[in-house]
Amino acid sequence: MTSVRESGEVGLGTLLDGINGPQDLKSLSLGQLEKLAGEIRELLIHTVSANGGHLAPNLGVVELTLALHRTFNSPNDKFIWDVGHQAYVHKILTGRRRQFSTLRQTGGISGFPKRCESQHDVFGVGHSSTSISSALGVALARDMSGDTYNVIGIIGDGSLTGGQAYEALNHAGHLNINLTVVLNDNEMSIAKNVGAMSEYLAKLRTAPTYSKVKHDIEYLLRRIPAIGESVAKTAERVKDSLKYLLVPGMLFEELGFTYFGPIDGHNIPLILDVLDKTKSIKGPVLIHLLTQKGKGYAPAECNADKFHGVGPFCIDTGEIIKNGGAPSYTQVFGDTLVKLAEQNPDIVAITAAMPEGTGLKKFSARFPERFFDVGIAEQHAVTLAAGMATQGKRPVVAVYSTFLQRGYDQILHDVCLQNLPVIFMLDRAGIVGEDGATHHGVFDYSFLRHIPNMVMMAPKDENELRHMLYTATQLNGPVAIRYPRGSGVGAESKPDFTQLELGKSEELLLGKDLVLLAIGTMAAACCQAAALLAPKGIEAGVVNARFVKPLDGQLIRRLARDKGVIITVEDNVLAGGFGSAVLEYINAQQLNWVKVLRLGLPDKYIEHGPRNYLLSRHGLDPQGIAASAEAFIRQFGVRK
Repeated sequence: MTSVRESGEVGLGTLLDGINGPQDLKSLSLGQLEKLAGEIRELLIHTVSANGGHLAPNLGVVELTLALHRTFNSPNDKFIWDVGHQAYVHKILTGRRRQFSTLRQTGGISGFPKRCESQHDVFGVGHSSTSISSALGVALARDMSGDTYNVIGIIGDGSLTGGQAYEALNHAGHLNINLTVVLNDNEMSIAKNVGAMSEYLAKLRTAPTYSKVKHDIEYLLRRIPAIGESVAKTAERVKDSLKYLLVPGMLFEELGFTYFGPIDGHNIPLILDVLDKTKSIKGPVLIHLLTQKGKGYAPAECNADKFHGVGPFCIDTGEIIKNGGAPSYTQVFGDTLVKLAEQNPDIVAITAAMPEGTGLKKFSARFPERFFDVGIAEQHAVTLAAGMATQGKRPVVAVYSTFLQRGYDQILHDVCLQNLPVIFMLDRAGIVGEDGATHHGVFDYSFLRHIPNMVMMAPKDENELRHMLYTATQLNGPVAIRYPRGSGVGAESKPDFTQLELGKSEELLLGKDLVLLAIGTMAAACCQAAALLAPKGIEAGVVNARFVKPLDGQLIRRLARDKGVIITVEDNVLAGGFGSAVLEYINAQQLNWVKVLRLGLPDKYIEHGPRNYLLSRHGLDPQGIAASAEAFIRQFGVRK
């Protein structure tokens, strides 16, 4: 690639300056496309080093994305990306080059494809394994409308570990619809084993005569009297045997796809040649490309996992720029689980392709026989845990809050209906920041607390997280514990574990005028809000609820009697959340005199931006909580 400039910008007069849309690629020579690939990598590295984001996946698809936009005509032809964390190059080439410096910033462009952002973003994404399903839907709509545009779904080998991808492949093959699936495979070890033979087979099969010759031979064989059908079947068996021996894509062939590859995903001429020739093939086609994640930036090539999704970093060294301070909730969870597993041999850990992100790396090294990475398959992870639990194991499913949504039915039907002791550790809960609407974990209180048998907790700090995990291992039913992304508050951690009383809250501050009933990390913000209210003559108590389910009914009744004003505070949507649970309890107990204000997130998707900014914007920082509490108490007065 070209050298990285210290200015952080691609220099004036570069090829990239002239790319304002996909049509500008059509006139470039192959040599210019190669040079443009280097310039795009420069822009990616500089922007992500400042803003954070998904670097390694995008560095790996530069040539592929250039070839796709050179061959097809977006937005008439439809590109649909899986997850979308590899769509930065697509954004740069489709009129968002000048806005690319705003990537993942407040008011800037999203880190994922969004339909409202560009006509070139056909389908909004953020979670995996959906591209083939949505592309098939677009292709079916095209055919029903009598249109003829191309539909291309781009999916990674990691996303192919999700079951939805195979459901869609099976359906597409059955329908024999015109659809192109591009498999971006960054497991480079495949290239050494089968690359040369596969390229030869790909060239052979892209020849225009291949399909015609195959059809003509079968037709002639069947025309032979009496023995024709038998000969045809024998020939078919021989042909299939040779295919199984030589062709690496027979799984896709059996599903009804015409398969090409694997081919070098960084060889622009080769990719262009295959894409061009497959445009004329009828029925579904799968093109298998081998790419290198992080290509063109040595630190990302050497440590692709680290640079998959990364915060700001130093370009020269690849070192992540850290704020320091307390350990993260993720780290505390991982360390605590190892200690508990040393005491309890029945504890097992399960993750859906995120051992690093969920803090299970240390556990996997310490207890490899008790660690299970199921790939991007949250549904399977949950039911796998349920099966283990029936046999006396204590499965801990570590997953991001936003991804557990994909296993909802399995939680309800396979775990909770049978009241099995599965522990769900929900990382990245609440507002997560720059990844935006697809990744905010702001629905878990709502979609978990109403399920029978579920116990749900949220710690006020990282030390309480330790005790909650220990408590969960002592309970005999399903438990969910949700905690945020990032560093803890620096709470002192003691070596011993304390079992929390089920459904028991903790009073942090006493106050005669009102109580701020906080859940999770909102407890610290409420304590600060109480300090802001004191100079205004308002004495606010603060309660750390700890449990979303079961609620501390005894305390709520006492607060209703003594205070008369309760303000619930949560970083979850208000609809069906913690505040709703408190209101339901107050209604059931007929505590008609108490005034309740619920603070939380509105009934809409929250855009991307820094976590603290988003909390402030929605009134969930100390100043916002204090302002809402003051207005509420002034409106209703203090009950004496």
